[in-house]
Amino acid sequence: MGQPAPEPLASQVQQLAIDHLTLLSASALQPSNPLYPLYQYGLGLEVHRYLQAMGGEALAVELLLAVNDANPEQVLGFALYLPARGAPEACALLYLAVLPTHRDQGIGRALLSDMTTRYPHAEAACALPCVDWFQAQGWHLLGALGPQVLLGTRPQRSAGWFERLDVAPIFRTLEVQQIHAYLLKQHGRKAMLEAEKQRDYRLDQLERQAALRARPILH
Repeated sequence: MGQPAPEPLASQVQQLAIDHLTLLSASALQPSNPLYPLYQYGLGLEVHRYLQAMGGEALAVELLLAVNDANPEQVLGFALYLPARGAPEACALLYLAVLPTHRDQGIGRALLSDMTTRYPHAEAACALPCVDWFQAQGWHLLGALGPQVLLGTRPQRSAGWFERLDVAPIFRTLEVQQIHAYLLKQHGRKAMLEAEKQRDYRLDQLERQAALRARPILH
């Protein structure tokens, strides 16, 4: 799908991403962290902006949807990805998610297959718990990317480049400031500072684990 998705479907895609923050976001934030709602909003807004950009000229972004055969208005899963500039066979998978109620039915594999049929040279940065699943689909380890592991359908990276959204401004928006102020009032300054420490400590751990997982390809 190269054109913007209808609003009811786009809203479900956005919510599905929000519900899978821990696995989809590089922050890997867990629901127990008081900062979780803040990062949920940030991820939801990022996905929303990518969906809005579809069909435009500023960003090359595409979406694949899996919908319920009995109810085509229900999204069961999605794959959001960026075709490469300068490499027509390549793409970068941004986010892939399937409803928990419809997992283990081949939906994720089918979405991945459809994407790689269009763009055989694909790569994706994914959370550590997802690495085995991608490797089971025949993907190769390419290296560590911060707290995530980079995998690809080929054992080398694409020569193309990917134009991504600058997500940093999202966390400077008024809405984010308002959410942070609410969380601060709800939990208190001490708890929020501790939440930031927990976030940073977990990211450090994940970066070390990602580097170890990717190490075999460095020899």
